Amino acid sequence: MLKAFYTSATGMRAQELLIDNTANNLANVNTTGFKRSHLEFADLLYDVSKLPGAPTSEGQTSPIGLQIGNGVRPVGTTILWTQGTLSQSGEQTHMAIEGEGFFKVIMPNGTFAYTRDGSFHIDANGLMVNGDGRPLEPNITIPQDAQRISISQTGEVEVVQNGIPSIIGTIQLVRFSNPSGLELMGGNLLRETLASGPEILGLAGQEGLGMIRQGFLEGSNVEVVAEMVNLITAQRAYEINSRAIRAGDEMLASTSQLLR
Repeated sequence: MLKAFYTSATGMRAQELLIDNTANNLANVNTTGFKRSHLEFADLLYDVSKLPGAPTSEGQTSPIGLQIGNGVRPVGTTILWTQGTLSQSGEQTHMAIEGEGFFKVIMPNGTFAYTRDGSFHIDANGLMVNGDGRPLEPNITIPQDAQRISISQTGEVEVVQNGIPSIIGTIQLVRFSNPSGLELMGGNLLRETLASGPEILGLAGQEGLGMIRQGFLEGSNVEVVAEMVNLITAQRAYEINSRAIRAGDEMLASTSQLLR
């Protein structure tokens, strides 16, 4: 059986995964704080009939070897953390991070998750929560009689009550040594893993963390034109791999004709 069948099959599967990843990037082109991902591949083990540098029959050293590959395999997805475009929303509780960092929110089971989506709101208890009701950590509670909310670039939250301003808390940011090692949970949330390393908590504008922009939201960093090019490239590569399988089938058909 021709190895080309199995080799081309791995190539077709790789292009399917590439299209799946590209489709997800395009689907989230308008998702707040979304970061596009890049799929990485590696070649499979090789069948080595002759190593480079092996001795020849004349006592010389072969400058090349005979090594036939077995296809491709997906290695993983890398999240590209380039800054998305900041757009003004006008909402007092909306925030965008300009630079590195994540907002930290509390999950229902008491664990923590992290997000670049700064579209926060005030719930019935006055807590600042995300769109799914996950409160910020540390908690920021807005008084019911607050007339105005101001969030500084360093995260200090100031409210005005009866014409008197007062600071009620500070929004802290989190960064990781390897943010691409975070687990994608959906809902614009990520979870810490062994690969990401432990969270590094700090104040906005310090220790490598970005600044907070009140009244802004960070858009997706998906580049539609680049993703469309990836889509076309993957489609053509899929077709070429399928043609290799067809060529192998025709070769086997020719061989079977000789045996008759």
